[in-house]
Amino acid sequence: MRALLLCNYYDADPGFVGERFRQHGYSFTECHRERRATWPSLDGHDLVLSLGSDWSVYWPHVESEVAAEAALIRSAHDQGIPVFGICYGNQIMSHALGGTVERAREPEIGWYEIVSDIPEVIAPGPWFQWHSDVVTVPGQAEELARSAVGPQSWRVGTSMCTQFHPEVTEAMVRRWIEGGGAEEAAKFGRDPDQLLADTRRNVADSKPNTNTLVDWYVESVVRG
Repeated sequence: MRALLLCNYYDADPGFVGERFRQHGYSFTECHRERRATWPSLDGHDLVLSLGSDWSVYWPHVESEVAAEAALIRSAHDQGIPVFGICYGNQIMSHALGGTVERAREPEIGWYEIVSDIPEVIAPGPWFQWHSDVVTVPGQAEELARSAVGPQSWRVGTSMCTQFHPEVTEAMVRRWIEGGGAEEAAKFGRDPDQLLADTRRNVADSKPNTNTLVDWYVESVVRG
């Protein structure tokens, strides 16, 4: 099965989520947000996975890139091609399907518990988060989980997303911190070393929780 991976060229690792999708038989073609002229057609693809980003959908200098990805997501959704979005992928899916995105009243950076309506599928956590934006869920969608800041998961048809990062690995968090995230984390009072220590401890639970989430999505939402 063929899948498109929407990502930035400098951050194209789908982590635990990609690993589990591959175990279900999917192979990925990277579609870099900065190089949309190279994207293949949706034809013949069975899944779209939209990863996180350090962008915001309302930034004027990425307006054309946002419009291109939103159009692809709408097209996939309208054709019944499953779309799974993570963090920025959640935000652009909301933007594409009729919700809104704005600056959150406070960032979520670190490991957090969430309130899940289906805890046997979306575990209460802890889940890794690194974002400063919040969405409203499109009117036709079903909200599945939330935090005090805002929605954490929702779905409509075979399109589903999470605000948290089920894909995150220790190597990924280290790369984000070393790539400039340490300054952002410190700005909001988060200790980068503590983020890494918490990640080493928590991925032991988040990986199997991610497997459960992806298994359910593939078996009950996509194929069900």
